[in-house]
Amino acid sequence: QVQLVESGGGSVQAGGSLRLSCKASRTYNTYCLAWFRQAPGKEREGVAVIVSGTGNTVYADSVKGRFTLSQDNDKQTSYLQMNSLKPEDTAVYYCAAATGMAAAQAYRDPLKKDSYNSWGQGTQVTVS
Repeated sequence: QVQLVESGGGSVQAGGSLRLSCKASRTYNTYCLAWFRQAPGKEREGVAVIVSGTGNTVYADSVKGRFTLSQDNDKQTSYLQMNSLKPEDTAVYYCAAATGMAAAQAYRDPLKKDSYNSWGQGTQVTVS
């Protein structure tokens, strides 16, 4: 497993932008790095995923065209750029990683939370 630390959450008005960061304690040859979010009373849902090797990204329909997931060249830090934020984007945002055997499952179902074996502590995003 890998240690993940998120930062960058906060409060913003609708239409504004925020950038979340996720620092991983190490890198792996095969992995998926993802962002999930959980609003009060709702299930944790996948928002965006980046797949190692290909660098391909997968986005939830609700954020396509507004959110962009990227990585530093060292692959240890990922960034979730969130634009055109809406009140319904309000949630605690979690960084997650699927490494080792979990990576194979995440490749098949990248937005499923059960595919991931490492989680950050979460960062609050509030859009009003």
